Amino acid sequence: MRYELSDYEWTAIKPMLPNKPRGIRRVNDRRVLNGIFWVLRSGAPWRDLPETYGPRTTCYNRFVRWRRAGVWDQIMDALAAGHDAAVQMIDTSVVRVHQHGACIADNNHQDMGRSRGGLTSKIHAVVDTNGLPVHLALTPGEAHDNRLCSVLLSALLPQTMLLADRGYDADWIRESARQQGAWANIPPKRNRKDPICFSPHLYRARNLIERFFNKIKQCRRVAIRYDKLAANYLAFIKLASIRIWLRANESTPFCNGPDDVKPPE
Repeated sequence: MRYELSDYEWTAIKPMLPNKPRGIRRVNDRRVLNGIFWVLRSGAPWRDLPETYGPRTTCYNRFVRWRRAGVWDQIMDALAAGHDAAVQMIDTSVVRVHQHGACIADNNHQDMGRSRGGLTSKIHAVVDTNGLPVHLALTPGEAHDNRLCSVLLSALLPQTMLLADRGYDADWIRESARQQGAWANIPPKRNRKDPICFSPHLYRARNLIERFFNKIKQCRRVAIRYDKLAANYLAFIKLASIRIWLRANESTPFCNGPDDVKPPE
């Protein structure tokens, strides 16, 4: 099925999964992962998981257990470790919260905010030269776009060009990039008085981050937030990003194979 891991993807991701401790034999990891990716792509509730992937409680418990253990974070970091840092792009995308994902009294603690369209969450992303995700975060939908800039842009490399839209035109963001040896190519706001250096031609590459958001929103579990817990929803976003990385590596001509991706130390 199109939701399931290809042989290449499974070979690449298998070494990064936790080792099996002693005790009861663990349900087949590949089958469980295929079930998790089925929920991610289809957006269906866990209770509708087809029996071919095993018990739904097994898939859900594995998803949550590995999220708590940081497995999804480690896989994401391992895949993104070799990203092309010549260009970094930052942007956000707002998603609506489904009524089943809304909390009664804990919305603020689960990165949900109320706006004109109802409850929303905002995905913050940094992608590399090829539009592949490097850093991801989540805030309530009404949060300002540059709210997490100090965290997401804290590891820019020298000579990196930072691309962002006008919402990020702030002196402190430009200064932060400059201190790291990077250049912020951000269009000026209409009310900016001090002249800045901006290249419209180089700025055209920023459409890659828009494409990234389009790709992850092909996964219905990301396009609409059904999860009450922010940690679970962010984990689904990272799983969608992991799939993008795996497919990009699989289609890269100079990639020798899954051995090119090293598990986290």
